Amino acid sequence: MIISIVGYKGGVGKTTTAIHLAGYLQTKVPTLLVDSDKNRSALVWNREEKLPFKTVAIAAAGKWLGQYQNSVFDTAARPSPDELQDLADASDLLLLPTPPKGLDLDALIKMIDLLKETKAKFKILFTQVPPRSSAIKDARRTLEELKLPMFKTEIPKLVAFEKAPLAGVLIKDYPNRYSDRGWKAYQAVGREILKDI
Repeated sequence: MIISIVGYKGGVGKTTTAIHLAGYLQTKVPTLLVDSDKNRSALVWNREEKLPFKTVAIAAAGKWLGQYQNSVFDTAARPSPDELQDLADASDLLLLPTPPKGLDLDALIKMIDLLKETKAKFKILFTQVPPRSSAIKDARRTLEELKLPMFKTEIPKLVAFEKAPLAGVLIKDYPNRYSDRGWKAYQAVGREILKDI
């Protein structure tokens, strides 16, 4: 299975989602994380190789892809229409993370307009969801009206998600009282994916 994490703008939780989804899938079968973002954020996160899965740059992916049952691609922000088509052709699922904020949703909808031409299978994941916010209800309502596929699970906004990369670990391995909540959310996302594909 190949899952590509795609976003039309930076700061939406692409790398965080790629890292934690790969972490969950690794608990099921061997999983490879491919970092195709120019910032190499996933590779930086795993520079000390504390993550429980193999992480490689896109240039090295050809050597490793055949050795893993699952691959998660952390892609560059703002893919071109041609890049979106390539991702759609190569992936079993395009996962689109977005915070439930106006500008992020606007960028998401623009990307989905391009995606519709590719016939890609995609699903939207709400990330960085603040506690007790009406923004998530409004965002869900907007996307429901557009009949867009969404994960039931939402990823909460947690300081531990900001700190885990500095430690080079998954959120579950970062000592914080809310870390378990963040990890459980990504486990739920992984279960939704395995149920759908």
